[in-house]
Amino acid sequence: MIRRVIFLTLVGGVGFATLLALGIWQMQRLAWKQSILDTIESRIAAAPVALPNAPSASADSYRAVTVAGEIEPKELHVFWVTERAGAGYRVISSFVTRSGRRILLDRGFIRSADKASERPAGPAEITGNLLWPQEGDWTTPPPEVDSNILYTRDLAYMADQLNTEPLLVVAREGTRVPTPLPVTTEGIPNNHLQYAITWFLLALIWAVMTVTFLLRTRAKT
Repeated sequence: MIRRVIFLTLVGGVGFATLLALGIWQMQRLAWKQSILDTIESRIAAAPVALPNAPSASADSYRAVTVAGEIEPKELHVFWVTERAGAGYRVISSFVTRSGRRILLDRGFIRSADKASERPAGPAEITGNLLWPQEGDWTTPPPEVDSNILYTRDLAYMADQLNTEPLLVVAREGTRVPTPLPVTTEGIPNNHLQYAITWFLLALIWAVMTVTFLLRTRAKT
């Protein structure tokens, strides 16, 4: 009987400590994710700057920029679904800056019915945010070249098709922009608080169960 009590105590203690540690780890992850979100939101809301000469995903992702130049006619259409308008496409065009750089421009959203419609190209001044999208997985369909439909904003593919740098500006306002879908933090998950609460509740339940078993064992003894 004593061995059983020792065994239950060890199992209960190890289980409680493990679950408690997982809850603490999730709280640390929550602080880490919140710091990232704060950085992203500050970059989005900051005053726009000129396009950096050599931007990087680590240093410049979500940075607000203003670019002036010319939108070229050729487009790529990325299938997209919005809550308000339903299914449609993000319009990706090549943009030639006044200094001669060729970059990608996410001009915004169009409805499916407007896919074949012509959109005005030409001189434009755009304010938006730099973005290195991380979209899609192994289940994402490949681009439909004949119908010009993409299912993810693949920078390498889009840059190759439009002969630009693999650099994307997502418009939030400007000329010749249909319906902007500006960059926000809404799509970035932050569920660490819920995870932490779950682990802490499991630790409490585990502790109660352990104490209950030990009390029953003592009573039988």
